[in-house]
Amino acid sequence: MIDVNKVDFEKGGGLVPAIVQDAATRQVLMLGYMNREALEHTLATGGVTFWSRSRQSLWRKGETSGNTLQLETVRHDCDADALLVLVTPAGPTCHTGAVSCFGGGLGVGQIGQLWRRVERRAVERPVGSYTTELLDSGTDRCAQKVGEEGVEVVIAAKNDDDDALAGECADLVYHLLVLLAGRGLGLGPVLGVLEEREARSAASYETDVSEAAG
Repeated sequence: MIDVNKVDFEKGGGLVPAIVQDAATRQVLMLGYMNREALEHTLATGGVTFWSRSRQSLWRKGETSGNTLQLETVRHDCDADALLVLVTPAGPTCHTGAVSCFGGGLGVGQIGQLWRRVERRAVERPVGSYTTELLDSGTDRCAQKVGEEGVEVVIAAKNDDDDALAGECADLVYHLLVLLAGRGLGLGPVLGVLEEREARSAASYETDVSEAAG
């Protein structure tokens, strides 16, 4: 996970910034600060804990609201003076009720918020929800909808209609998420594959550059 002894707490006067990111969607949720005790407590309990600079005490996220952050993994940056904390949130992270302290989904973060909504539908199955209807219809129907939306994307692209293409791509993304939820998967495995491919691509690029220089 992480070696606490390798984290440079001294540079920041005993504290390091901790960027909290949703492990499934990669959306940035909040920024907090940890001292050694807070990091050790987080690792020991699995409940993300910070050092409150205003109260000068440990603060476990969600201890009063119930909107906790379950630790998945934590790593430090290249200088070992900042942390990236990957979590599974239980409810909204921000005290305002927003998913993120940085506001609504930005860029691909919007896809993350859509996934969380689909994920809730898969658990709660509210009556009258189109997502519920799709999930109840089974994997074959969900997969069929992905195929249909894929065809719509192709048609919009061939018709040279940018607005229609954007709309059909949005529909395709939504139905892909529903299919993943129906199979009991999430964005995590997909993002993991993309990260592995990116790492291989970067390594291949570095090799090409090295060979060219040689």
